[in-house]
Amino acid sequence: MEKLVREYIENQPASRQEKLLQLYKIIKKEMPAGYDEKISYGMPTFHYHKNIIHFANFKNHIGIYPGSKAISAFKDQLTGYKTSIGAIQLPVDQPLPEDLIIRIVQFNLDNA
Repeated sequence: MEKLVREYIENQPASRQEKLLQLYKIIKKEMPAGYDEKISYGMPTFHYHKNIIHFANFKNHIGIYPGSKAISAFKDQLTGYKTSIGAIQLPVDQPLPEDLIIRIVQFNLDNA
């Protein structure tokens, strides 16, 4: 884990660190060789030729930011989540939708 991403997770409330680390591991497992991790827009970011996905902790949710094309492509699978043009709010009291996150990351990689 890149130092800045690790520091971001470690600086979040202890009650959220495990879920953020789980999200990090889900995304990292899908990334190809040669990708980068960085902080962009104040959020942990996975980059491969372009930003693939960002994530961040908020008071009432964890946000993932795959961009507007992914939101549009997966709109039928996102009906149970609050979304905006480029963001998905994941409730903190529910398990992470691992399969959906993987499909979104793969979609963005295929379109990188």
